[in-house]
Amino acid sequence: MEALHPSLILVATAAIILLLPHRLRQIFLVAGPLLAVAAVAHMSPGTLVAGEVLGYKLVFLKADALSLVFGLIFSIMSLLGGVYALHVTRRGEHMAALLYAAGSLGVVFAGDWITLFFFWELMSISSVFLIWYRNTARSLKAGFRYLLVHFFGGNLLLLGVLLLVGSGNPAVGTLTGTGHPAFWPVLLGVAVNAAIPPLHAWLTDAYPEGTVTGSVYLSAFTTKVAVYVLVRVFPGAPVLLWAGTIMALYGVIYAAMENNIRRLLAYHIISQVGYMVAAVGIGTEMGLNGSVAHAYSHILYKSLLFMGTGAVIYATGREWMTELGGIARFMPFTALFYTVGALSISGAPLFNGFISKSVVISAAAKSGLPAVDFLLTLASVGTFLSIGLKLLYFTFFGEDQGIKPRPLPFNMHLAMAMNSLLCLLYGIFPGLLYSRLPYPLEYEPYTVDHIMSSVQLLAATAAAFWLLLPRLDRKIVISLDTDWVYRKPLAVLLYLVVGAITGLREALYRCLSSAYVKVTPYFANPYLFMSFLRSGPGEGAGNGEGAAYDPGRYGQPLGVNVSLAAVVIVAVTVFLLWRSTTP
Repeated sequence: MEALHPSLILVATAAIILLLPHRLRQIFLVAGPLLAVAAVAHMSPGTLVAGEVLGYKLVFLKADALSLVFGLIFSIMSLLGGVYALHVTRRGEHMAALLYAAGSLGVVFAGDWITLFFFWELMSISSVFLIWYRNTARSLKAGFRYLLVHFFGGNLLLLGVLLLVGSGNPAVGTLTGTGHPAFWPVLLGVAVNAAIPPLHAWLTDAYPEGTVTGSVYLSAFTTKVAVYVLVRVFPGAPVLLWAGTIMALYGVIYAAMENNIRRLLAYHIISQVGYMVAAVGIGTEMGLNGSVAHAYSHILYKSLLFMGTGAVIYATGREWMTELGGIARFMPFTALFYTVGALSISGAPLFNGFISKSVVISAAAKSGLPAVDFLLTLASVGTFLSIGLKLLYFTFFGEDQGIKPRPLPFNMHLAMAMNSLLCLLYGIFPGLLYSRLPYPLEYEPYTVDHIMSSVQLLAATAAAFWLLLPRLDRKIVISLDTDWVYRKPLAVLLYLVVGAITGLREALYRCLSSAYVKVTPYFANPYLFMSFLRSGPGEGAGNGEGAAYDPGRYGQPLGVNVSLAAVVIVAVTVFLLWRSTTP
């Protein structure tokens, strides 16, 4: 079991389900990820699987504490996502989701840069189908933009990989110092997947357009795989400290203005990943533990939130808060499970966000970074305000819009229940997570001071929300983000460049066509050609030389040409027969 690669398990499952009817596919959608969970759970640090391909030594699986904790949560997420998607009948969507999860696990356990890059690209290619399978005009366009951005990021990473492998450093390891030629290409390539501003707009553009089940997978893997690479390769990089802090606030600000329920959650992915990126920048053992712990918790509660909002979209066909309200009485369990996710992301005591986010903030405080400590705490307030209060109230409660939601499949409720239990389990028993972190962690989240400060902060935010509620008016607004650059000016620039190239091509074609028409007669008539050589173009055409030329008079008789061809064929045949009989 230790040498069984969880990624290969999911790839095999993806291949098998293409051949099975729906009922049997449902079994494998659970059995495959469950086997992957077991494979990771039974894997021990030091497990290694390597081989040689085309002269390169590739390390397909290298397990240590860091890869094992990410591998466990990714395989758990593939199981939760599989349960949530059991009702989906499209084979291709299931296959894309499994390959996406397989790519994520492949990156986590890759021991060399070539293997890591292969699985990195598998993630990018397979995940876009989770957007396209929604089959709307918006999803098709968003998917193409998503693919183009990840193509750009993938090429940056490839440049870094080539520099590393070419310099004799094929093993995935720490890149220290910006002086290394591969430092910036790798960092920028990973930053695209981590959605670090201004390289983030693909996330809020694409994730809200995915399928109901596809967005659950999307919320869990790409950005957290990037966080894993940052922890592995760039611990303590100063640029990440402030990049992450800005991310935490940036996502919260845009989420506060958002009306679309899944786009609001997408902005909070940016915000929450900001905590992880900042913790990597802190670089201490506590900071790195905080980044890993928060990534682990985030995968659970963020996927739970996307499950809840996805259930709303499935049941009502609506995804704007201005169109929703009063559905909690029809969807009480969905409202309950969403609330668990909302309290988790807000860092409420007894929920998993409380025991992970506080590690990051405490690491900043202990590292003498009071500004980072304050700004990350401020971002927590914004998180509770927009997800724990605004979205919860206006979607499930608020003014009744007369909506009659259709029933949800049982498997969707089951997946949300399983995820909610995990959020509570890790929140109540933090040692279950702390014991798996890459470094020893001596931290107690449940102190009186910490509990009281968290409760007071949440209570004050809730009170402010209720006081301002009568003045809060839900509006559909357009929030300009950095995607405006490639949606508008870059699109115009591309149009102008393509137009210029097309015009140049047509002009060149006209010139060549004109030259061809003028030159062809000189080569068809030897008299004209010789006249051209003697006196230049235009001479000879009018003095009778062209008319005096008769091709039939000067050409070889047809019989001579045929005879020569026959002689050549006979000679070649005799030669080949002679060669075949010669020993």
